[in-house]
Amino acid sequence: MSRLTVYEEKAPGAPVFDSTDPAAVAAELARIDVGFERWDSPVALPPDAPAEAILEAYRPYLDALMGATGAGSADVVKLSPDHPRAAALREQFLSEHTHSEPEIRFFVAGSGHFVLHAEGRVYDTLCERGDLIHVPAGLKHWFDAGPAPSFTALRVFTDPSGWVAQFTGDDISSRFPVT
Repeated sequence: MSRLTVYEEKAPGAPVFDSTDPAAVAAELARIDVGFERWDSPVALPPDAPAEAILEAYRPYLDALMGATGAGSADVVKLSPDHPRAAALREQFLSEHTHSEPEIRFFVAGSGHFVLHAEGRVYDTLCERGDLIHVPAGLKHWFDAGPAPSFTALRVFTDPSGWVAQFTGDDISSRFPVT
């Protein structure tokens, strides 16, 4: 179940907001210009489906999304506990960073936490299958899928080179471990 837990950046142990209601999650995230939607997709694919099959199955959704956001391309990112670089990739995503373009993700399978840092607060957003999150350019964030990551997500880009992470150097992610 998707969940949003919000903390004051100086109080990691005391949530000021916690909800699993998709409408409440979307409303709270909208306060910091983050889009959140639940898609009821009828697409059913085997866990080992190749990226091309996933893109083709979701093409109608992607076309509508890319048209609405001005994005020009999409790809698939998959990470499983048995991936040879799972630990290194997790570590890379854990550092707070920004991007020069929006980060748009749709979770096809599995889950992960997009943790957003804005206006003195930390927004731990657990995204699961069927969740679409739209993080605006320049918003500080990190991503954690846990020590045994298991997710498949569609990534939507205006320009893939814009997705290069610009690390902030802040160690805030170490003070807000996800559960």
